[in-house]
Amino acid sequence: MSRDGSSGLRHGWTTGACATAATTAAYTALLTGEFPDPVSIDLPNDRHPSFALARESMDRDGASAGIVKDAGDDPDVTHGALVSARVTRGDPGSGVVFRAGEGVGTVTKPGLPLAVGEPAINPVPRRLMTEHVTAVAQRHGGSGDVVVEVSVAGGAELARRTWNPRLGILGGLSILGTTGVVVPYSCSSWIDSIRRGIDVARAAGREHVAGCTGSTSERVAQELYGLPEDALLDMGDFAGAVLKYLRRHPVPRLTVAGGIGKLAKLAEGHLDLHSARSQVSFAALAQLVAEAGGGPALVEGVRQANTALDALQQCAAAGFPLGDLVAAGARRTAEGVLLGAPVEVDVVVIDRAGTIVGRG
Repeated sequence: MSRDGSSGLRHGWTTGACATAATTAAYTALLTGEFPDPVSIDLPNDRHPSFALARESMDRDGASAGIVKDAGDDPDVTHGALVSARVTRGDPGSGVVFRAGEGVGTVTKPGLPLAVGEPAINPVPRRLMTEHVTAVAQRHGGSGDVVVEVSVAGGAELARRTWNPRLGILGGLSILGTTGVVVPYSCSSWIDSIRRGIDVARAAGREHVAGCTGSTSERVAQELYGLPEDALLDMGDFAGAVLKYLRRHPVPRLTVAGGIGKLAKLAEGHLDLHSARSQVSFAALAQLVAEAGGGPALVEGVRQANTALDALQQCAAAGFPLGDLVAAGARRTAEGVLLGAPVEVDVVVIDRAGTIVGRG
């Protein structure tokens, strides 16, 4: 497993890479009677990893292989999951047909890059598996006409901790990956889920979506505007991902909802709101207060505040609308990223209890 030289963290492998390796091993066994172990695959960017088989079985109808996913040092929900592929012979001329096994979801809503009714195996993993089936067929004299059933042990339970139910992917996980490599803390799957959430909302004809930093702000936005579940985007810290994707794929109205701390960072121009990657600037908050006519004592109190909530409480005691100022600043940042896209933006700022403390 390789390490990122800048962080020292181990890279991992996507579910798509694991499914490709399992498919390669199973089809090789189907044609030759022997499972390659470890099994090597070819990934984009000239990577050629090998995977040890955790499970293997063969019967008169087909062969199955399983690989335990190693996500490296990324906090991936599927780290340690058993990803398996069962390969059986298909009808002549059918090519590679994909099936959802246990723990792999099925698409039930339009807007995703897969048709309704298809197993939730994304396009790039499908292409990788198809390419490897073709290569195995050429090496061992097969036709390449196969049915590949991918499964993930415990996938239905794991999927409840992902966006899948909201995206209309039911019954399990999605098989994901573009390069086959999991970069630690890149959160690429979260950002991809944000994009797919916007796609699903657009396909459903939604004209108002809400990007929310957490479950409390999501509840507030839903109650405030009566939004359906598929109009709610679990934005987390990735405000930039929401705004940049809406710039290219607009929805008429966007509400950004979140806590005072995260939205204070957005107001200052930060698009990644994670505490490790951006910090609240109390000097910037103090400047907002000063420009809006706050007295010198309040300005200095905000400048010396311990937290954004502390600054908010000081302003509230003085009857000063810091939440509204933060909301207006966050809206300006959002509009700047949207670059004139036809998206009307409003911002809702809440405190930890879920009380609305600012609108803009």
